[in-house]
Amino acid sequence: MRTRTVLFVLFPDVQSLDVTGPLEVFVGAERWSTHHRGGQPAYRARTASLGGVPVRTSSGLLITPDEDLYRSEPPDILVVPGGAGTRASDPALIDWLRTEAPRASRLVSVCTGAFLLAEAGLLTGRRVTTHWDYANTLAQRHPEVEVDAEPIFIRDAELSTSAGVTAGIDLALDLVEEDLGHDAALAVARDLVVFLRRPGNQSQFSAQLAAQVAHREPLREVQRWITERPDADLSVDTLAQLAHLSPRQFARAFTAEVGIPPGRYVDRVRLEAARRRLEDSTDGIAETARACGYGTPEAMRRAFLRVLALSPAEYRRRFQPGFTPLPRERPAHRHPAL
Repeated sequence: MRTRTVLFVLFPDVQSLDVTGPLEVFVGAERWSTHHRGGQPAYRARTASLGGVPVRTSSGLLITPDEDLYRSEPPDILVVPGGAGTRASDPALIDWLRTEAPRASRLVSVCTGAFLLAEAGLLTGRRVTTHWDYANTLAQRHPEVEVDAEPIFIRDAELSTSAGVTAGIDLALDLVEEDLGHDAALAVARDLVVFLRRPGNQSQFSAQLAAQVAHREPLREVQRWITERPDADLSVDTLAQLAHLSPRQFARAFTAEVGIPPGRYVDRVRLEAARRRLEDSTDGIAETARACGYGTPEAMRRAFLRVLALSPAEYRRRFQPGFTPLPRERPAHRHPAL
C-alpha cells in the first residue's frame, strides 16, 4: 500500500473548518493505517499557500502552511476549501489552479471552493454541488457548470465537490472508505464523533435545521408537533387545524417560510426519526417503521432507498458493526500550526 499525498490549498479568508475538518479525517486515517497496516501511513497531508505565507482565516485564525504552492509536487488529492476569500479570488491562485490542479489524481472542493475551480475552467460540463446558499450564484455565474444544490457531496470520476463546511468531512470519509475500507473510515468517524457517513445523496436541508426557519409561532408549533409525534396523523388537513388556518393557507404559508411543502417536511422528519432509532436502539425494523409513522416496513424501506440509497437493515449494519479504536499517538511529521 502506497502513501497518498493530500494537499490543502490555503488563501486569505479561507473557512478554517473547510480545511481542518477534512484534514482531521486524513490525519486520522493516517494514524489508523500506520497502526493497522504495518507502519505504512495511507496519507501524508500538507497545506500550502502562494509563496508559503501564513494566511488568516475568515474566523481570524492564523494558519502557517507547510509549503509554497509554487514549489509543491503534484498531489494525489488536491483539496480546495471555500470561505469568504473565494468571493474576490486572487488571479494568481486561479492561474495556479488552472495549470496545476489537473495534475492531481483527485480534485476536491469544499463549500464555495467550487467557485475557484469554476473560475479556473475545471468544472465545465460537470455536475457539482456547493453550499446551498451559494448554489444559485454559482449556476448564474458559470452556466457551463451543472449545479445541484441538494446533495451534501457529489463524486464525478476524479472530481469531488461538497456542500458547506462540515460536508467536507463526509466527503473525506467517503474517500477514506474507498481507499482503506469501511472499518478504517468507521474508526476515524467514531474518533471524531461524527456519523459514518452521511451518504452523498443525502439532502443538505435537514428537517431539524429547517425547523429553525419559520417565523410565525403557529408554524413553529406545528413543526414541534411533527418532530415530537412522527407516528401521528400528519396530513395537511390535521396540521392546518393545529395552525388555525385553512389547508390551502397553511400549505402556502408553510412552504413560504420553511422552504419546502409540509408533506415533504413530514417525510424528512420521519426519515430522520427512523435513522436515529436505528442508530440508537435495538428496535426491530417493523417496530421502527410503526413508531416513525411509516405504517409498514416496506414503506420505510422505499423511503430509505429513495433518499439514502440504503435499506433500513443496511443502514443499521453500517452504523453498528464492531470497530477498532484509533491509536492516540500523533504522526511524526508536522501539520499546520493554528
